[in-house]
Amino acid sequence: MAHVVVMGAGLGGMPAAYELRNALGAGHRVTLINAAEHFQFTPSNPWVTVGWRKPEQILVPIRPAVEKKGIGFIAQAVTALNPQVKRLTLADGQTVDYDYLVIATGPKLAFDEIPGFGPSGHTHSVCTTPHAEQAARAYEAFLRNPGPVVIGAVQGASCFGPAYEFAMILDTDLRRRRLRDRVPMTFVTSEPYIGHMGLGGVGDSKGLMESELRQRHIKWITNAKVTAVEADKVTVTEHDSRGEPIQTHEIASKFNMFIPAFKGVDAVAAVKELCNPRGFVLIDDYQRNPTYPNIYSAGVCVAIPPVEATPVPTGAPKTGYMIESMVTALVHNIKDAIDGREPSHRATWNAICLADMGDDGLAFVALPQIPPRNVTWAKQGRWVHWAKIAFEKYFLRKMKTGTPEPVYEKYVLKLLGIVRLRG
Repeated sequence: MAHVVVMGAGLGGMPAAYELRNALGAGHRVTLINAAEHFQFTPSNPWVTVGWRKPEQILVPIRPAVEKKGIGFIAQAVTALNPQVKRLTLADGQTVDYDYLVIATGPKLAFDEIPGFGPSGHTHSVCTTPHAEQAARAYEAFLRNPGPVVIGAVQGASCFGPAYEFAMILDTDLRRRRLRDRVPMTFVTSEPYIGHMGLGGVGDSKGLMESELRQRHIKWITNAKVTAVEADKVTVTEHDSRGEPIQTHEIASKFNMFIPAFKGVDAVAAVKELCNPRGFVLIDDYQRNPTYPNIYSAGVCVAIPPVEATPVPTGAPKTGYMIESMVTALVHNIKDAIDGREPSHRATWNAICLADMGDDGLAFVALPQIPPRNVTWAKQGRWVHWAKIAFEKYFLRKMKTGTPEPVYEKYVLKLLGIVRLRG
C-alpha cells in the first residue's frame, strides 16, 4: 500500500486529492494536509472586498468534503520537509511519512520586499480570502470618506489578472454608489505595457485593456517599481525600455490594493536541490522533482521561467486550466510509478482566463502559454462576467461533492467553443 500526501488544499491541491483517490482505488492511502480548515475559491476574492460576496459564500469546509471520499485530512501547517526520510513535520509537532508527495501549497506572499507593503502595512491584498475580508472592512471605511486609489501589481509579480479585475470591479462598484467622481484611480504595474499579463500579451489584449482603462478614467504607469508605501501615498519609480529609471512618482492614495511578488513557502524553500532561488519547486516534464522523483508539484508553487525578459521583472502566471492540466498529469504519473511503469503524461501549459470587469469581462486563450502559439484569442463581452459567476458556482459544487473531473475542460472550454462558433 502506498501513501500519497498532498500539501495544500487550493485550486490544485483539492482536485489532486480527489483525482488521486479516484485513480488509485481503495488499496492506497491519500492524505490531504492544509493549514486551514476551509478551501478558498481565490478567483472570487475581489468580489469579497467590494461586498458582492460574503467570505462564507466562497469557502468550503474541507474535512466533511474529503473524508466522505476516503481521503484523510490534517488541518496543520507543514513546518519542515525531509525528503531523505520522506517525512513531513507539522506545526503541532506530529510527523507524517509518505511514499509520494504532491506539493500544491500555492505561494508565500512576499510583502516584506517593499517598505510599508502588505496588509500589515498600507496596502491590501485579494490573494487570500482573509486578506480580502480585511480589505472589505477598510473599503467600508473608505466609502465614508473617499479619495484617491492606487491598484496594481509590483515588480516580480506573476499574477496580473486579479489586479486588472479589481480595478474594474472597484470602478463598477463606485459608479453604482455614485462615488466614482470622488475617487481618482491609478493603475501601477511592472508590465512593459498594459495587457502584457506576464504572457507577452494575448491577441489584442494591449488595445482592449488600454481602451477599457481609458473608458473608465483610470490612469496607468507601466515599467514601474513600487519603492515604498505610506499611509497617504505610494512611491513608484518608472523605467524605460532598457530598465533604467526615468521618473519617480508620488501618488496620493487613501486605499491601495497590490498583487505582490510570490516566493515558495518556507518549509519547501528550505530543502536543498528541491527549489530555485525564489523557493519554487523544480519539476521535469512529468511534474516530478529531478532530485527527488517521488515528489511532484503543481500550481503556483512550481518553477516556470518568465515568458520573456522585461525591463522590470515579471513572472509567468499559472492559470486555472494550466494547474488542472498539471494535476491530471501528475495523478497519472504517480499511478504509473506505483504500478511500476515509467511516467508518460505531460501537462499542456495553456492559458485560459475569464477576467471579470464588474459589468463586463474579457476572455483570453493562449495555446500554448509561451509564444509562438497555435491559438491566440481574446474576446470581450458581458457574457464573460456572467460566465465567471456561473463557473464559481460550478467549481464550488465540485469541491463540495468531490467529483474527480477536469472542471476547466468540461466547463470553460465548452463555453469558449460555443462562443467561438457563434463568432
